[in-house]
Amino acid sequence: MFLLKIVQLISAVLMMLAILLQNKGASLSGIFGGSGNVYLSKRGFDKVLFYGSIVAAAIFFGVSLIIFLV
Repeated sequence: MFLLKIVQLISAVLMMLAILLQNKGASLSGIFGGSGNVYLSKRGFDKVLFYGSIVAAAIFFGVSLIIFLV
């Protein structure tokens, strides 16, 4: 049970970080001076953050459900 709570905490922190780093309209190219006002598709690190937030949310939901049922 303790291990599940640790996994839940880690997945929650990773999910928050992945979501907060996704700033629509101001991707990582904006840091280096790229204007890029058109947001067409996710590329590079933005895509990794997007899929990482989905995985972290799924893990968080699954662990939360297991803790609730146990």
